[in-house]
Amino acid sequence: MPHADTLTVVHHDDTRTRFEDVRYQLHRDGIRIWSADGEHAITDVLMTHAYRHRATAS
Repeated sequence: MPHADTLTVVHHDDTRTRFEDVRYQLHRDGIRIWSADGEHAITDVLMTHAYRHRATAS
């Protein structure tokens, strides 16, 4: 299951919902997200932006 430091869900009405430090699963009917706030199932998904920030080696 993918992990994202920041995940933005763009809905069909162009509103956005942002999550931080989540695991997520894309499926045919939308996206399921697990965060510190619990589990979220979102079905009106137009697009997602998931970012994983990695520390650079010194």
